[in-house]
Amino acid sequence: MSDLLRVRAAWGTRPLLGVAAGLLIENERGEALLQRRGDDGLWGFPGGGVESGEDFLAAARRELREETGLDCPDLTWLGLRDGLVSGPDLYHRYPHGDEIYIVDVLFYGTLPTSALAGAHPDDSGETLELGWFAPDTLPPISGSINVVCLNILRRRAGLPPLALPPRRAPSRDPGYWADLSGLLRGQPWFVPGASVYVEDDSGRLLLLRDAESGRWTLPGGKLEPGESLEACARRELREETGLEAASLEPLHLLAGPEFRYRDDTGVWDSVGVVYRARGVSGEVRLPAAELTEAQYMRAAELRDLDLLGPHTRRAVALWQEAQAGAASPV
Repeated sequence: MSDLLRVRAAWGTRPLLGVAAGLLIENERGEALLQRRGDDGLWGFPGGGVESGEDFLAAARRELREETGLDCPDLTWLGLRDGLVSGPDLYHRYPHGDEIYIVDVLFYGTLPTSALAGAHPDDSGETLELGWFAPDTLPPISGSINVVCLNILRRRAGLPPLALPPRRAPSRDPGYWADLSGLLRGQPWFVPGASVYVEDDSGRLLLLRDAESGRWTLPGGKLEPGESLEACARRELREETGLEAASLEPLHLLAGPEFRYRDDTGVWDSVGVVYRARGVSGEVRLPAAELTEAQYMRAAELRDLDLLGPHTRRAVALWQEAQAGAASPV
């Protein structure tokens, strides 16, 4: 039984946040590989939940083998623009009532049309049928998640987007992470989130001191169900600093087994996006219960700083590398 199913058995139908690997595979005619799903009889892309400690590419390859029996040698992550989708349109309600919001990491690959002759999905019943479909001959599509994925392929092909099906507005769930932590009891679980590089006019980076640990961190935090990663970054920036950004540029996805961390609430596999804030306005105001200090620091001042967790350490190291590269003579 997967991590998700184990938790779902105790959680009930209440919306969960899940992290998945999705596969957008095309043949030589530009047709997309779709599967007819066993749960609702509709069509969608292969893919599924990533297990704790699993690499995203490994998860994508596993899901493809389980759901189609195929291997795709040229699977490639689509990058931050097309290969990471989140937010209210990534909602799915299963026929039995379970609800989920997905953070989907998308991989692209190609297979010949003839590959389906060797397809043999496993016996789980997830896949009823497989087929290649052109953009203008699509079958009935399962849910908005798959329409979002179709629109990525359509944009890459220069085609207009399909209309998304109607969806309900997400309901806030302020007790989500506390309730989930109590249920997990130390079982590792994915925690999607975002952090933000904020620089002053001198190019110094804003760091915040965590009240509980005394360590330094970037503005940022955990995703809420139904929230996009960019919306999470904006909310956390506002809540932790009082600052607003005219725009946020996604720079890095930091995820994988090396980003697991432990705190007093559980064991978490971080899936974090680092954004750069542009057009920042406002004055820094800290929530006293969470943060005790804010400082803008130059790259040299960060070398011996006690940073909070693997995500912050890697994000700050990447910022320092960028500063060193910018300072190098051409």
